[in-house]
Amino acid sequence: MAARRFLSAVSPILATVHRGNNFEERSMKILQDHLSMSLRRVGGKSDGGIDLMGWWWLPPAESEPQNVPDALPPRRRLRVLAQCKAEKKKAGPHYVREMEGVLHRYMSLTGSASSASSQYPLVALLVSESSFTKSTILRAQSSPVPFFLLHIPPLPDPDATEDVDEEPSKIGTAVWNPALAGTRGLLQGKMEARWERSLTGAGRPGVWWNGQRLRSWTPDGDSEEELTMENEDRFFEALAEGTS
Repeated sequence: MAARRFLSAVSPILATVHRGNNFEERSMKILQDHLSMSLRRVGGKSDGGIDLMGWWWLPPAESEPQNVPDALPPRRRLRVLAQCKAEKKKAGPHYVREMEGVLHRYMSLTGSASSASSQYPLVALLVSESSFTKSTILRAQSSPVPFFLLHIPPLPDPDATEDVDEEPSKIGTAVWNPALAGTRGLLQGKMEARWERSLTGAGRPGVWWNGQRLRSWTPDGDSEEELTMENEDRFFEALAEGTS
């Protein structure tokens, strides 16, 4: 009887962990396929509140529009620290404050910065399976930290009786704040999100740079050494010392 009660108590916890892990994996793939981010999962006891960590590959702020169709502009990399929230209720502003704290702690332990003059500027990314409350968006917009909010809706129920699109929308909402995309922000007003619709009526945000659609790109496997994060080991070592 005691064993049965233990299992019934543990099962919801395991289901929540499984859902969270699946959402992190799905988020990583969408970010790589559509938004030029190469991230890896962190997790663990001393993760510092970071679920995903890696790079965002964008053109240099001073790059000019390409006249050749589908031309791939040169890329620079921005360091991304991300949290993923696979919850049913709307994501509240406390997650923005929590992510700000994660960035400030990372900067204090590694000597990194979020300014454009830094070699690898820092960006906070909050990915949620549920939509964001209005106060969450307002809080992110007023943050001095370069902030990116991304809503990735849950996959449709395969057992649902109603018809669903063959290719459900993978991205719901993409919002970045002035500290990231404003004219005085990290990206100097070069990047914007535009809602794009297909002939079937399905839509998703597309990333545009200098008035042109930006093709998603990340380095291939042969360039893995380029993804080495110089401050990563120092950061997690400091976290481990602080929690031991």
